[in-house]
Amino acid sequence: MKAVILAGGMGTRIAEETHLRPKPMIEIGGRPILWHIMKLYHGHGIRDFIICCGFRGYVIKEYFANYGLHMSDITFDLANNSLQFHRQSAENWRVTLVDTGETSLTGGRLKRVASYLKDEEAFCFTYGDGLCDVDIGATVRFHKQHGRLATVTAVRPPARFGALKLDGNTVNGFIEKPEGEGGFINGGFFVLSPRVIDRIEDDNSSWEGEPLTGLAEDGELQAFMHEGFWQPMDTLRDKNLLESMWSSGNPPWKIW
Repeated sequence: MKAVILAGGMGTRIAEETHLRPKPMIEIGGRPILWHIMKLYHGHGIRDFIICCGFRGYVIKEYFANYGLHMSDITFDLANNSLQFHRQSAENWRVTLVDTGETSLTGGRLKRVASYLKDEEAFCFTYGDGLCDVDIGATVRFHKQHGRLATVTAVRPPARFGALKLDGNTVNGFIEKPEGEGGFINGGFFVLSPRVIDRIEDDNSSWEGEPLTGLAEDGELQAFMHEGFWQPMDTLRDKNLLESMWSSGNPPWKIW
């Protein structure tokens, strides 16, 4: 099975980090968040990736062009202009990098990679800026069992602010990390039939707009409920939170 990852956005809400690189290349623990997402899929047996590039896509291409160098011990023989690879720890990934336009919206980017998915029964699809510990294998099995066109992972949003414990107008205390507001939201980890791409009009189509709402209206969208960890990286605060989790030595999304 293939996994399509959106990696073309400008990340304007985290401009401190994205003025020189696309948002999915922001590093957590010294590795791009894109790498962490791919490792999550790899942990569930998916090794074939299609990356939808856009804003500063060359940064992503250069990263993977030199990935073997990054992940290996190497001897450079400068006199003979040669190199010798020693220990190599690069993953056995197949990575297809596709230029899907600098300003294309999320649906438009997916439509641009349709030719790479035409022979697939189903594929995984996600954004390049969120981490979770969802069981990808279970979402795929769930998708195959219900037989509809699309599966979305439903998650509870993390609370961004502390809350007051109130008794009427009296403050009894504070809740540092309250539960989400109770409702589930789109967690961004999809399993889709390639047939959903026919619902996308052009580059100006947002996946979260008509394609997704239309699938829901037609009864073709099922939700896989995920009660575990999920954290987007929308702001510098989110990035620092993920960095602190990684530094703790036990980040909740690390299954490898």
